[in-house]
Amino acid sequence: MTRNDQTRHDQIGPDGRRRGEMGIGDAELRALTKDLDGLHRDTFPTALEQLRDSTSTTRAMIGRVAGRATSRRGVLLGGLAAAGAGLLAACGGSDGGGNRPAMGATPTRAASPYTGDLRVVALAAALENLAVAAYTMALAKATAGDYGTVPAAVGEFATVARAQHVDHAKAWNGVLSGAKLPMITGTPLTIAASEVAKLKATKSVPELATFALGLENAAAHTYLYAMTNVTDSGGIATAATIAPVEAMHAAVLTFIAGDYPVPDAFLDTSSAVGPAALTA
Repeated sequence: MTRNDQTRHDQIGPDGRRRGEMGIGDAELRALTKDLDGLHRDTFPTALEQLRDSTSTTRAMIGRVAGRATSRRGVLLGGLAAAGAGLLAACGGSDGGGNRPAMGATPTRAASPYTGDLRVVALAAALENLAVAAYTMALAKATAGDYGTVPAAVGEFATVARAQHVDHAKAWNGVLSGAKLPMITGTPLTIAASEVAKLKATKSVPELATFALGLENAAAHTYLYAMTNVTDSGGIATAATIAPVEAMHAAVLTFIAGDYPVPDAFLDTSSAVGPAALTA
């Protein structure tokens, strides 16, 4: 084998595609997006009504979602929902002990109305707003031609994901509103400027997908942190409902980035964003 042959061989992934190229076709991406959107529309509105009462209801809902897997796409979506059910079962009875991420202590801000559990809820709302802003900026860059020719299915996925993040932000803000606290309407986060800079630096669809993948993982991991550190039933239920959806977004983005997603049995908190990142 020549050196050039070796180079070409190393650039080919297990699915036969060159690394750095999209790992999914338009038709399948559209099908995944449709399934993801349908799942969200079927479960999210009623889930938020039902899941605030107890985490046991949350387990049952996610279990039903996982049971709907009947196809390759269903295996992907349902398998990730099952992972969400697993992480909830693992931490639902937690007393706050066990392994925790190195989140750093939350600084005391006398002027902040968000304390205790509700500071984590406000953090989650800010993260969702950041995701909405990122997808909006990405769509604008694509429209401006910054990424060359962008498959229409990619834009459709980004539009659907953005809409779901809008719903998630409303859910978190609903918890804040219920506690008679101001809703989070912007991105009051120490990481916001650096994330925007990363997005501006992306030059291709796979690079953009890799960036968005980081945001989705950060959100999902932060929600696991919330589920194991928050005592408010509304906050726990909302985190448990949303975390599997973020994991599904991440799986689709992994395809777009040129890789094949291999769902973990459990989400972890390696990319979680700590309460100290909230500046509100």
